[in-house]
Amino acid sequence: MSVHYDIKDIGLAPSGEQKIAWVRDHMPLLRGLEERYADLPRERKPFDGVKISLSIHMEAKTAYLCRVLTWAGAAVSAMGCNVLSTQDDVAAALAAGRTKGQDAKDHGGRAAPGIGVFAIRGESEASYSRHVEMCLAHRPDIVIDDGGDLVGMLHTKRPDLAEEVRGGCEETTTGVIRLKAMEAAGLLKFPMVAVNDARCKHLFDNRYGTGQSVWDSILRNTNLIVASKTVVVAGYGWCGRGIAMRAAALGASVIVTEIDAVKAMEARMDGFAVTTMSGAAPFGDIFISATGCKDVITLEHMALMRDGAILGNAGHFNVEVDVRSLAARAAERYQAKPNIETFVLPGGKRINILAEGRLLNIAAADGHPAEIMDMSFAVQFYSALYVKEHYAELGRGVADVSKEIDDIVSQARLAAWGIEIDALTPEQQTYLNSWEL
Repeated sequence: MSVHYDIKDIGLAPSGEQKIAWVRDHMPLLRGLEERYADLPRERKPFDGVKISLSIHMEAKTAYLCRVLTWAGAAVSAMGCNVLSTQDDVAAALAAGRTKGQDAKDHGGRAAPGIGVFAIRGESEASYSRHVEMCLAHRPDIVIDDGGDLVGMLHTKRPDLAEEVRGGCEETTTGVIRLKAMEAAGLLKFPMVAVNDARCKHLFDNRYGTGQSVWDSILRNTNLIVASKTVVVAGYGWCGRGIAMRAAALGASVIVTEIDAVKAMEARMDGFAVTTMSGAAPFGDIFISATGCKDVITLEHMALMRDGAILGNAGHFNVEVDVRSLAARAAERYQAKPNIETFVLPGGKRINILAEGRLLNIAAADGHPAEIMDMSFAVQFYSALYVKEHYAELGRGVADVSKEIDDIVSQARLAAWGIEIDALTPEQQTYLNSWEL
């Protein structure tokens, strides 16, 4: 069967295949699922007959998730979820597939069918929107979203396809916020599992994954020291905590801005200065927004900043830093180096924007570490399986990831580390469940 795709160049596949093989070696949970299901007869595969469409950051770790889903029986289509996060060679590898025995040291020599891939790095917004529709032409039973673009299209331009969707999963904070707004308005047409809110996702992916990958991107793109600098982190959710923690570990002074009083208190008790963005603007050298909101860093804030300030966004959409107003106001703009654009304000002050104000840790680096995404994508796999088996019971709302899934993933991760932990005795269980001393 021919595979329909829209990518930059299918000839890039060998490079993408190398990347997928590398992350496979460092993702023991997904590799365990591959080894459990890949060689089963089709009728015993858990996703046999199920069509899954994914909106993902098109890079090696997510590509491996797509492969594992196909090995578990799913028919898969995939698109990028950010116009700068696509790695064209990985998209090519997914579209091309692999023959049995190809590079036998990789994937146990297993064949992988080519899948429909619709993603090109740097594509226009019009091309991106077309790719959403092309991905959904798969007529999915289940959607796996990162930011909510598939769900958004199903509820606006393609409500006809929404009738066929059993449910899905959402990977990121911003997407869950959008889903809960739809649920509150009574608009959500099918159940969606909030994968982002699983303990094995947000406590690790958002904190340790974002914390490391944001600084990986800043360091590799600026080649500047962090020690001695003042870093301003907007938002003290789990992503903001990870970013601030790593900044401090690198020797920076950290200022946190917040709109939530409790989170602001947490930041203060964690040892960070806390103030408003206007209060922080004159002191920061590097500014990172991680809120999921818009207009977090505005032109008015930029006017207060030091010459040469560096601004980056760690939120899903490119609305947290107001680059549009900065561009309109700038007397000059130029590419300082790859992934860094400098805007010169009237009077000569320079403001440096990383990755066009898009998700800098993926648009201008390789994203979260493989071991972190291994946990997140294991949660995705089991959550999609849960939707397949229980969608009729879930209703049309946002569902939490079950404790059982968190337990399966956490126990598998500990086993991969070779770690054993204690278990409650029957007497301890009785004690904890009793009100009597």
